[in-house]
Amino acid sequence: MVTPNPMDPRFRRLLRGRVMSTLAVLFLLFDAAGKLARVAPVVEGTTRMGYPDAVVRPLGLLLLACTALYVFPRTALLGVVLLTGYLGGAVATHVRVGDPLLSHVLFPVYLGGMLWMGLLLRDDGLRALISRRFAGRSDG
Repeated sequence: MVTPNPMDPRFRRLLRGRVMSTLAVLFLLFDAAGKLARVAPVVEGTTRMGYPDAVVRPLGLLLLACTALYVFPRTALLGVVLLTGYLGGAVATHVRVGDPLLSHVLFPVYLGGMLWMGLLLRDDGLRALISRRFAGRSDG
């Protein structure tokens, strides 16, 4: 077995990506667990946002499924796209109820940024695709 070299930039990039992804995933799992267990503050918060009580568990299942897709490398891109949509709904909801911008409305944006940055740091192929697109080259 080859021992990873902590001075290797690829190793450090991968490590940063895993740490960033792990932090975001832990938050999402905590949120999904609160919805699935129907913890009183979670249910109250969801209904305060204007959603019926009956959607709390389905939202938890949806969040758990999207997060699981993100965790596995083969489906991580699909997972991050679906989580981006889920978090976009959270932004729209916070805007609709008039929550504060920096602490509530933009928090899902921060989380989505962590998910995307974590994946970009972990996935060489995705990083290459994005850099080709931003450089104006689309070889495919």
